[in-house]
Amino acid sequence: MKIGFTGAGKVGFNLGKYFSEKGVQVTGYYSRHRESAKEAADFTNTKCYDTLKELVLESDAIFLTVPDSAISSVYEEISSFSISGKQIIHCSGAMTAAQAFPGIADTGAAGFAIHPLFPFSDKYSAYKDLAGVFFCLEKRENVSFWEDFLKNLGLRTKILEESQKTNYHLACSIASNLVCGLYEISKRHLEQSGFSAEEAIEAVAPLARANLENILAKGPALALSGPVERNDADTVKKHLSFLPDQREKQIYTKLSYVLTQLAKEKHPENDYTNICQLLDL
Repeated sequence: MKIGFTGAGKVGFNLGKYFSEKGVQVTGYYSRHRESAKEAADFTNTKCYDTLKELVLESDAIFLTVPDSAISSVYEEISSFSISGKQIIHCSGAMTAAQAFPGIADTGAAGFAIHPLFPFSDKYSAYKDLAGVFFCLEKRENVSFWEDFLKNLGLRTKILEESQKTNYHLACSIASNLVCGLYEISKRHLEQSGFSAEEAIEAVAPLARANLENILAKGPALALSGPVERNDADTVKKHLSFLPDQREKQIYTKLSYVLTQLAKEKHPENDYTNICQLLDL
């Protein structure tokens, strides 16, 4: 199986590197920005292609590691070539294979959606942490080939129904992207309390690490601590008084409602009515 990549960003860089280090034959990269394809090819010791057609012709499977908004247009160009027998894969968590590759069956090729459940924050080192990561595959005919392929590379897999894709991607975004927003809000309030931006990030680091470790080890309910968990309505009231921004206040109250449900699970003997009234829930 010879695998080529169109798109040379963080996902393409790291998947190509991981595959090649595991003995997979990676043909190389094509990108509209040739310098990025050259950089990725050098990093993976593969070929930089001058045209998309050349990459497609020399590869058995083509991974479209491009932004979601570009997947359909890139596929449209690929489908103008002779692609019978090829396998075309996109890495979007939200887009289905049918949405990305309309009419692919008529070309004689097969289309798949494979989403790494992992935040690729760096082009050159993220591949080192991929072992054991979940790669989520949309249920399609012959998807078992890719399931076995990925498992043999030391990766975990999960097959998703097409109808589950959006909800799945929502869950990923909540656990990853939205957390960044919460820590940004926390950072702002620490800055208002006299911390520099750098100090604020350093100050919450032990808190963030310990909290995540507890969540992963015990689950959200048993890991929960803080004023909601200990039924401290006075402190919650003080917090609300320091949230003049209505959007931030809504974030606090809505998430605190979720925390009251976790707190009830952890302490079923407690009555959280006062806190719920404070949150206007």
